[in-house]
This record gives sequence, C-alpha cells and structure tokens, in this order.
Amino acid sequence: MVTINVAVLLAIIVVVRLRRRTQARSRLDEKMTVVIVLTLGVLIGPTAFGKTILDVVTQLVEGLSQAGQ
Repeated sequence: MVTINVAVLLAIIVVVRLRRRTQARSRLDEKMTVVIVLTLGVLIGPTAFGKTILDVVTQLVEGLSQAGQ
C-alpha cells in the first residue's frame, strides 16, 4: 500500500503551478494558487519542519534588522 503525505502533494502542485509562464495565468488561477499555498502553510506550520522554517526566517529577519541599525 502506497501512502502520500498531503503536504508533499500540495508542495508538488505549487511547484508545478508556479513554473508556468506569468502571462498564461488568469485571476482565478492566481487565486487558486494562493489558496493552495495557504493550505500548504497550515499543514506544514505545526510540524517540526515548519518550526525549523520559522526559526530560520526569524534568525534571518533579526540579522537583517541588526544590519540596518
């Protein structure tokens, strides 16, 4: 039996959708991509991987804010 993680499936869909040319996207297509990305964020957020991403982004923002002072 093969199982696939929903977050992995959504990540693949996002990559495929974002590789398309910008001119070929309609407003509905752009809205659908936003909904898929938000759903992916909700699925990844509470996981260990999501917390790691949050830590990396937090350190990056703190480093940039200190460099600007």
